[in-house]
Amino acid sequence: MYSWERCRCHPCGARPGCTQRHLCISAVLLLVLAAALALGVALALLPRAPVSRFCTAPNNKTGFLCDDRVTCVPASWVCDRVSNCRNGEDEQEQLCGDLPHSLPGYLVFYCSNPRSWVYADQRCNGMNDCGDCSDETWSCKSVCWLLSFLLRGSTKPVSALEWWSCSPVHYEFCSCIPRRLCRDGIQHCLGWSDEFVCTA
Repeated sequence: MYSWERCRCHPCGARPGCTQRHLCISAVLLLVLAAALALGVALALLPRAPVSRFCTAPNNKTGFLCDDRVTCVPASWVCDRVSNCRNGEDEQEQLCGDLPHSLPGYLVFYCSNPRSWVYADQRCNGMNDCGDCSDETWSCKSVCWLLSFLLRGSTKPVSALEWWSCSPVHYEFCSCIPRRLCRDGIQHCLGWSDEFVCTA
C-alpha cells in the first residue's frame, strides 16, 4: 500500500512507490497555498480609501452617514453622548476623542475666534452660536425673510413680517429677531428698536 508519508521528506528516487508526479503535485499545492497567503497579506496591507460619511440631513443641513448607509444624523448630533446610529458609530472614541480635531472637516465650522467652533449645521441658522456672529456672516444670506424660510423648513418663503431686522442684535440672534420677541420687555436689539419700533 502506498504511503504519502514516504514521499514527503525524501527525493522520489530514494523511496519505493514515490513518483515524480506526486512530487510535482505537492510542489504545486504548496505554491498555490503560499501565493494565496501572500495575496491575502498584500490586500490587508493596502491602504483603504476612507469611507465618505458626508450626507445631507433634514432642512438641507450637513450630516453624518451611519454604517447602514441610510441614516443621516445632523452634524450637531455627532459626539453628543447619545447614539443616533444603530451601531453607535456617531459616538466612537476615534471620532469623538479630540474634538473638534478628530471630526471630519465637513462637520466643523471654525468661528472668527480660532479657539471657538460650532457644528456645520449650526452655521447660518439665524442663531449666534459662535458668540460673535461669525457663523452668521453675509455669506449666509441671512436676510430676515430667508431666515424665516430656513428655520421653518418651509418649501415657500414666508412673510418677512415674522422677523424684525436690527443689527447688531444684543441677544442670541445676529441680524434679525423673531417678531414674537418684539415688545416683550427684554432688549434684543442694541438700539432697543425691538421694544420701541417693532410691533409684534
